[in-house]
Parts: sequence; structure tokens; C-alpha cells
Amino acid sequence: MKKRAAGDFTSEVIRLIKSIPRGKVATYGQIAYLTGLYPSVRRVVWILHSCSEKEGLPWHRVVNSKGTISLKPGKGYEKQKAMLKREGIVFDKRDRIDLERYLWEPDEEDII
Repeated sequence: MKKRAAGDFTSEVIRLIKSIPRGKVATYGQIAYLTGLYPSVRRVVWILHSCSEKEGLPWHRVVNSKGTISLKPGKGYEKQKAMLKREGIVFDKRDRIDLERYLWEPDEEDII
């Protein structure tokens, strides 16, 4: 993946998350990497937490690098899993998503 030049980090994270298609997921680290500011993974988490509703983000399509949902049971885990399953994402017996199959691989225009 090509690194993106740093710009307005929040706007760039929002744009990238909106680009994740139905039936695919991205990781927090992947989104940070695509902005060109990889050490900013925690900022991606914060943006998802603070902007998802007002920006209409498909927040449920962002998972951790293990292919699992980071939210805890009773704190949004069930909702995120149900939303992903409705999009055709399959979870294994350990509630992991096969990133080789479902990881979003952005086109060049998505990262430019």
C-alpha cells in the first residue's frame, strides 16, 4: 500500500473509513498507515468514537489487527458483529474475521 501524505488527519480518516465497501473490513492500523501517520492508531480509535454518528461512518467495518472486534460484550460488540454478518462477513469459531478474505484493499483513487 502506498503511504498517503499527512494532511488534516481527522478529515483523511473520515474519508478513508467512508471508502470501506460493504462486505469488507479495515484495521485501525491500516487506516492510520494510509494517512501516512502510522503511529496514530489511537487517534483513529478516537475519531471513530467521536465522529461515527455525526459523520455517518460505517464504524462497524473497522476491526483490530487480529481480525476481531475490539468492543466488549454489552458495549457494542454484539451490534458490530450483527452489522458485519448482515454484510456477509463470516466469523470463525473464535469470533475472528479472515483478513485474507475480507480485508479491504483500497484502489489507488481511494488513497490519493
